[in-house]
Amino acid sequence: MKDLHRLQAPRLSKVVFIMTAVFLIAPLLILIAYSFNGGKNSWTGFSLRWYEILFTRKENLWLAFFNSIIVAITAGVIATAIGTLSAIGLHWYTFRTKSYLQVTNFIALILPEIVVGLSLAIFFASLNLNLRLGNVIIAHVAFILPFVTLMVLARLDEFDSGIIEAAEDLGAKDSQILTKVILPIAKPSIIGSFVMGVTLSLEDFVITLFVGSVGSTTLPIAINNTIRKDPDSNVVYALSVILIAGTVLLAFSARRFLKYMVKT
Repeated sequence: MKDLHRLQAPRLSKVVFIMTAVFLIAPLLILIAYSFNGGKNSWTGFSLRWYEILFTRKENLWLAFFNSIIVAITAGVIATAIGTLSAIGLHWYTFRTKSYLQVTNFIALILPEIVVGLSLAIFFASLNLNLRLGNVIIAHVAFILPFVTLMVLARLDEFDSGIIEAAEDLGAKDSQILTKVILPIAKPSIIGSFVMGVTLSLEDFVITLFVGSVGSTTLPIAINNTIRKDPDSNVVYALSVILIAGTVLLAFSARRFLKYMVKT
């Protein structure tokens, strides 16, 4: 009976894996197919119509795309720098408010985006602060920061503190311990948290909807507006295919880069 269960378990795992893969990949394949559809709804034949419209008439989508890139990279860099230093401080130093900061970080991590977006919108309005893309960048930093802190902190929790003591015994200064010991060991998690932060920023819709203004439209907002109001809304299919291709390329590049960084 035990042998029968052992045989059934791998089969069940394979079935679950195949079903999951189908549910994940099938919508993407349909989207890719319809990006080459000559018609708007039912299939009418192969065409590059939507790609042509995307590249020749949809400057607003490309402007929103570049806005998203600027916001994501800037917010990712800032959040990664602050989050890394916060994680190091929370891990190595003992102070009165340490437990409160850890709880605050966890609460910020699980807060619904609509709450974060609304609170930041009220905060900016109370300060009469309208920096356009600057508001969006600040909001995204606040949103990404808890994720970065948690990822780096998880890596530091696996850290052997004896290495720090050995470095101190050899006469290393605090700055040398930070740059020569701590950061190299935390490097994979720092890079991973930056990539995740950029991804979270690129796909964010709710927070940007609350804090954005004229001139700060990001790609998710522009795509939503195009689907709702634009007669050529099928250009979103073509844009999505380009984004999928870029994401796959970025994922493979990041994977190879992380392997290289871990080896070095």
